[in-house]
Amino acid sequence: MVNKSGLIQVYFGEGKGKTTAALGATLRAAGQGMRVLLIQFFKKRFTGELASLQLLPGVDVYQFGSGKFISGEASPEDQKEFLLGWHIAQEALKGGEYDLVILDELPYAFYYQLLTWEEFKEALGQKNSEVELIITGRKVPEELIAIADLVSEIKLIKHPWEKGIPARRGFEY
Repeated sequence: MVNKSGLIQVYFGEGKGKTTAALGATLRAAGQGMRVLLIQFFKKRFTGELASLQLLPGVDVYQFGSGKFISGEASPEDQKEFLLGWHIAQEALKGGEYDLVILDELPYAFYYQLLTWEEFKEALGQKNSEVELIITGRKVPEELIAIADLVSEIKLIKHPWEKGIPARRGFEY
């Protein structure tokens, strides 16, 4: 029996592992025969996890971003990409096609003023009560922490890049 209570989970902080935690939930849900949608905002890069996720039945992955680092303001391309991804996210939250919807790096949309808290809250108000939602990102609004059912902060203690070690294939991407 599947308990479909449609909670909201948030993984945030400066440490490595937010997306990884969401991917762990993806593996668990897929292993139980659930349908999962992973939307990665502000990303456009093929990674090892994307290669692996293609092998899992019932898991759909989309990336929406220019693939370029955003400095200051989001470019028109990033804005367009975000809005397309946000539209798909809203439909997935409303519908019953997916059991789990993951919005990876969504909080940057608040930071870049592409999404207001009111717009986000409206989308949550239309969310199917059985759809589980996971949101990942570095900084999240306090309002999101307040309404979430599960919140984990991932704190950076030490990272290899501090020693000049660049991102490594198979471990960071």
